[in-house]
Amino acid sequence: MEQKQIRKNRCLRMTAVFCILSLIVMIFVLVIKKDSQQSQFISPPFDSHAVSGIPDVPDDLKWGEVDVQIFKASICSVVTLKGGQADIWLTNPESNKVWLKVRALDDNGDILGETGLIKPGEYVQSLVFDIIPKTGTAIGLKLMAYQPETYYSEGSVTLNTMVKVGK
Repeated sequence: MEQKQIRKNRCLRMTAVFCILSLIVMIFVLVIKKDSQQSQFISPPFDSHAVSGIPDVPDDLKWGEVDVQIFKASICSVVTLKGGQADIWLTNPESNKVWLKVRALDDNGDILGETGLIKPGEYVQSLVFDIIPKTGTAIGLKLMAYQPETYYSEGSVTLNTMVKVGK
């Protein structure tokens, strides 16, 4: 009988040690995985072509205001590429409390091009495309808002449109 009790105790101890080791390994893996998934945030630069004021936009570009409640922006819904860039006239109204930028994305979410940040009361005329899509390609213009100084996100909205290639 004592032999059975000794075996039982030994088995319980080994099981307890195995459970504790398993917990230690799981915690270690979770900590390592969490650290490797957190990438360093690099604050976006300000757009060197930003201009103060309100632009005079041609009517054929369908420039209009987008109201996302947290912020407003004006941008063109017609995206015509000429020489690797398109006039989008991204405008950050003076009434906003956020910095804005826009990113052009393809259907897979890959970045085709983006502006730098613009402050309230500024606009940027053109968006330079690093990857040139074909005429008729569906793209998303992702407006992204940031808190000044902290760069915390104040939200984003994506406007779906198509690319035209101008002459």
